[in-house]
Amino acid sequence: MKDDFKNILAINFGGIGDEIFFLPTLISLKKEFPNSKITLALEPRSKSVKDLTDVIDDLFLIDVKGKNKYFELLKLIFLARKGNFGKNFDIVISSGGNKLISLLLFLMGIKKRYGYESGKLSRKLLTKAIPLNKDQYACDMYHDLISAITNHKTSLPEINVVPQSKIPNSVLIHPGVSRLSVEKGMIKTIPAKIWAETIDILIERGKKVILVGGPDDKECIETIRATVKNKNFEDYYGKTKSLKDLAELISRAEIFICSDSAPLHVAVALKTKTYAIFGPTDDKKLIPKADFVTAIKAQDSCPIKPCLWEHRQITCEKLDCLNISSQYIADRISL
Repeated sequence: MKDDFKNILAINFGGIGDEIFFLPTLISLKKEFPNSKITLALEPRSKSVKDLTDVIDDLFLIDVKGKNKYFELLKLIFLARKGNFGKNFDIVISSGGNKLISLLLFLMGIKKRYGYESGKLSRKLLTKAIPLNKDQYACDMYHDLISAITNHKTSLPEINVVPQSKIPNSVLIHPGVSRLSVEKGMIKTIPAKIWAETIDILIERGKKVILVGGPDDKECIETIRATVKNKNFEDYYGKTKSLKDLAELISRAEIFICSDSAPLHVAVALKTKTYAIFGPTDDKKLIPKADFVTAIKAQDSCPIKPCLWEHRQITCEKLDCLNISSQYIADRISL
């Protein structure tokens, strides 16, 4: 039966973090069908995920967040019907929860179609409509999509990074979040001033602090540089030219501190000892139950925390959930 599934199309739209969450699903598919070719349809902004893994053989770049969303979806239907690697697709898997996803997959003309259950249409048009359980770690939520296809279970993301020697006594700090989340009013991390104070405390305690960030973090990094009192830290901002470069640096750190952002999920894949700042989002859905990753959260009494996605689409103005002191962060790391 495995010979029937050599050409697989997987569809997962979202940021780079979403694509890393999706990797265990693709890895399990590759284990079940080792001779398969996997094509991943994703947003252009997340294409660097292919640099982290060997299980993705090709990409379809579909800009569903751009001005020509419906043209892009038509392009995806065309590419799906055309096939890849000189062969039609045998199976398609989509993570989308929209009620029209099942129709989209049906129009692709692919024989085996798997997606989330979203009503009568999904049950009629999909080979298997999978119940969508959002109350679990995101990797497990995506992995449910292939529960009818394989008994293999890959619990955590796995990425291709050559093991690196650890920098003794090192603490790597990545303070930023994506520019898109900031523009949409999704404040998910502490102010740059608190990051700067944290660096000062860690240096005072004898830690070798390394600061890193991507292009989206320029303003945050510049504020940290201007605010931090002890300049005795390594500034790696601008020195990591790709997601793979950042992954290699994370693998060298003894401790990694970050926000709720894509680098967190890279660190999880590498099993680097990680402390992540969480405010309005749900750490139980975004990090696994593992002793190498810890959520640092405010000791506030907000009755609807976590609220982002659960109760609202943007962060509230109070931000009590991000009232986390530098002293508290440094003390948690020292435990």
